[in-house]
Amino acid sequence: MFVRVKGKEPNRYFQIVENRREGKRTLQRVVATLGRVDELAGGGVDALLTSLSRFAGRVQVLEGYRQGNLEAGASRQIGPDLVFGRLWRELGLDRVLADLLRDRGFEFPVERAVYLTVLHRLFESGSDRAADKWRRDVRVPGAENLGLHHLYRAMRWLGDHKDAVEEILFRRRRDLFTDLSLAFFDTTSLYFEGQGGESLGQFGYSKDHRPDRRQMIVGAVLTGEGQPVCCELWPGNQADSRSLSPVVDRLRRRFAIRKVCWVADRGMISRETLQELEARKLQYILGARLRRQREVRIEVLGRAGRYQKVAENLKVKEGWVEDRRYIVCYNPQEAAKDAADRQAILKALEDKLKQGAKGMVGNRGYRRFLKVERGAVSLDAALVEAEARFDGKYVLCTNTTLPAAEVAVQYKRLYQVEQLFRAAKSLVDTRPIFHQWDATIKGQVFCSFLALVLLDELKRRLSQRGWQLEWADIRRDLAALMEIEVRQGEDWYYLRTALPGVAGKALQAAGVAIPPAVRPIPENVVPKDKSAHITI
Repeated sequence: MFVRVKGKEPNRYFQIVENRREGKRTLQRVVATLGRVDELAGGGVDALLTSLSRFAGRVQVLEGYRQGNLEAGASRQIGPDLVFGRLWRELGLDRVLADLLRDRGFEFPVERAVYLTVLHRLFESGSDRAADKWRRDVRVPGAENLGLHHLYRAMRWLGDHKDAVEEILFRRRRDLFTDLSLAFFDTTSLYFEGQGGESLGQFGYSKDHRPDRRQMIVGAVLTGEGQPVCCELWPGNQADSRSLSPVVDRLRRRFAIRKVCWVADRGMISRETLQELEARKLQYILGARLRRQREVRIEVLGRAGRYQKVAENLKVKEGWVEDRRYIVCYNPQEAAKDAADRQAILKALEDKLKQGAKGMVGNRGYRRFLKVERGAVSLDAALVEAEARFDGKYVLCTNTTLPAAEVAVQYKRLYQVEQLFRAAKSLVDTRPIFHQWDATIKGQVFCSFLALVLLDELKRRLSQRGWQLEWADIRRDLAALMEIEVRQGEDWYYLRTALPGVAGKALQAAGVAIPPAVRPIPENVVPKDKSAHITI
């Protein structure tokens, strides 16, 4: 049914009309004529709708809420679970955990505890204690009766079964990884607020600039398209250059991957690493350290040769040192930026030196351009000239037979993976880490990896629809989508807030229908503590 206006001025009438089908034709029948438009226009329509709303329960709820006449209960965020709960199920994570838990006698839903922690990592991050507090304001089906001690136990179980979860998940998603011809590997460090478990927490080189904290190393393996495959964890006193070979061995053993080209950043390269990869007959594309490796600094960069243009901002040339193949890459735009940055540093340094600031020698950014002779500090022209040789350049070492241009293009994709990894570290933060047991720590860190899997899936679905949305916007708008418990008479309802910002697109990408604005609360979940409710 619908309302229409019929007639001509001044005799125009409101009518309620019903559509009905007769064979292939649609006929209209006037159910009632409500009155003349000019007579109802002065508030008569409002009065009529208010009167009719007595027979429409949901309209009454909306009107009562607008007028502030309803009793209100709790309000909870529903956006996080609507989107990521759907992705969690479609990726089969609930079934993976359920299968592993089938023979265990836990008295609480471990899968729900893990899901809660992963969801919390996406939207708030922090400790298990923070996740327990966050749960009270977010709708997480099946997690209503979980306590903090349940989260601790779930993390320890998850840490013990991390590898099994990754391997089962990999097999379930095998069709996505059929062309795993490239594997990107990157690492980061996470420091502990506590002691760092039984053996994981160790003092080492801190990428977070916190040498006073114990840390561990976290590595992630991703496909050439940036899809997460697995994560690895080591004590914090192990160098990155010693991490790649063990990961290669484990990946081949765990996932039955035989032929793959490894792409890793310059922190992974060492003579031992290259020898180990060669011994395993594996292909690799590894970034080289320009300043620290004498072979690269003198023999590779010192050789003349013509660059081949690959793209507007990328040129390459190839060179060999004995049986080692190197690709020198040159970015004119980055070269101009490096030169400008250096000039800014030199200008600031000159101003400081005029003031007799010998303390500048302790500044790493300044020290590389200075020389100290007989107690006098001055600019070293030779060091400045030597530094200019590195402008806009990076060097790759590879044993592949790919053309030099293709090697450079593949390595350039590593920057996209690094950006994803670093964004995940800041947006899907794991700290603070207080746990005492290695297994519990592994479980908490693995939740960050699972959060990355869900986030990657959402971004892929958004991209398929042509939507490039910022994660910060998605997170904010999904968190703002809420349901409020309200009571009208003896009946309780969920009242949904309006869809904010990009929340609607996130729901569509995940394949989730937008919840109705008003829906009755099932009797088995009607709020019992009515003393906690207020009138709004």
